[in-house]
Amino acid sequence: MHIPDGFLSMPVWATMDAVAAPSIAYLARRAQRQFDHNKVPLMGVMGAFIFAAQMINFPVGAGTSSHLVGGALLSFTLGPAAASIVMTAILAMQALIFQDGGLLALGTNVFNMAIAGVLAGWLPYVLLRGRRSGLFIGGFVSVLTSATLALSELWLSDVRMPPAGLAVSMGVFLLSAIAEGAITLAVMQALEGIEPGFVRRPREIGARGAVVTLAAVAGTLAAVGVLIASERPDWVEKLAGQNGLVLPVRTLLASPPAKYFAGLAALLAIYALCTGISRALGRPIIAPRTD
Repeated sequence: MHIPDGFLSMPVWATMDAVAAPSIAYLARRAQRQFDHNKVPLMGVMGAFIFAAQMINFPVGAGTSSHLVGGALLSFTLGPAAASIVMTAILAMQALIFQDGGLLALGTNVFNMAIAGVLAGWLPYVLLRGRRSGLFIGGFVSVLTSATLALSELWLSDVRMPPAGLAVSMGVFLLSAIAEGAITLAVMQALEGIEPGFVRRPREIGARGAVVTLAAVAGTLAAVGVLIASERPDWVEKLAGQNGLVLPVRTLLASPPAKYFAGLAALLAIYALCTGISRALGRPIIAPRTD
């Protein structure tokens, strides 16, 4: 779902960059105002877990693959504002290190997944008061929202597809959204089993067993999971082939040893980055003097 450079027209990516930058600044300020110091370990581990999970592609049909996006899962555990900041850090790291998404398109990807996707996933969760159905629907709606936005932005950039291709794409999106909802529900239920009460109040008690488990799973995914991930292209890569567009080669992941060490190095980097962000958000806001 990451849109690389070369797909979007300049008016589209420039507009999305201009929208995403102040939106993230606002969300960072909001996250700082609502910050709970118990989130510090949870933010770092959740960032690493989502980053590692996004490296594991699974087949979804039509010769394509998908992966967990994690916007809804982040919003359930961290709250929507902090989740947007963590997802932005993940997307930036992926664009810079793995060439997964372009730098010029970063604002678009941030808006689609870190802002709209996160908030769209959070809304059903709140409306259904944390019920299981809210967990599934949140993950489902989050991906469907991000995918629809990506498709609309490509259409505005004159990257079109025939009606049959559009129908197939929507089918792929639907399967990806169902998988996202199922994985999101499964992860939250697993964390609830490890630490009762986690689903209802993760930000209060998420610094113990659940955090240790998430850290262990993230390390396993980064070290081993990338070696068994599907080699099928994702939807954007397949669209690139159909339109004669060339994507950058991810040489960092060209061989099993490279995958192993790159996965672990990137995992540590994103953990350090998200932990640093959480500590920065935990600093008190200095109110302006009025005298």
